[in-house]
Amino acid sequence: MTDSRNPDDVAFIKALAELLNDNDLAELSVKREYGENDSLNVRVSKLHAQPAPQPVAAPAPAAAAPAAPAEKPAHTQSSDPAQHPGAVTSPMVGTAYLASEPGVANFVSVGARVSEGDTLLIIEAMKTMNHIPAPRDGVVRRILISDGAPVEFGAPLMILE
Repeated sequence: MTDSRNPDDVAFIKALAELLNDNDLAELSVKREYGENDSLNVRVSKLHAQPAPQPVAAPAPAAAAPAAPAEKPAHTQSSDPAQHPGAVTSPMVGTAYLASEPGVANFVSVGARVSEGDTLLIIEAMKTMNHIPAPRDGVVRRILISDGAPVEFGAPLMILE
C-alpha cells in the first residue's frame, strides 16, 4: 500500500467496523488488492476491548454466591466449570500457553496465590501473545486447560477462589 491516505480506504475501514458491530463479531480481517504490488490489509478487532470488561463480569457471579447456599457452588463446580463463580474464562479464540516459552516454569500452578493483574497464562491469537491477567486476588484451585490447547471465546481456563 502506498503511504498516502486514500479516503476510500478510510470509508472502507469504517464500513468494516460497522459490519463488526452490527453482526456481533469479535474480529474481521480483509485483504484488498489494488494491483500487483499494492494492497490493503485490514484487521478490525474487539479483542483488545474485551479483557477490560472481563474482570468486572467475573466477580458478579461471586457476589451472588454468598446469597446461595454453600453447597450449591460446589455442585456447579463439578458439573460445569464455566458456571463456577471463580471461573476465569477466555476473552478470545486462540491457543493457550501456561508458560512464556517451552521449558520455563508455568505462570501459575494449582494452589498458587495470585494478585489481581498477575499473568495467569498467554493466549496466542493471530501470532500475537496476549497475557491473560488474574481478574482478582485469589488462589488457583483448578487449571482446566493443558499447555498448547486451543481455546474458544468464553471457555473456562482456571478456577480462582
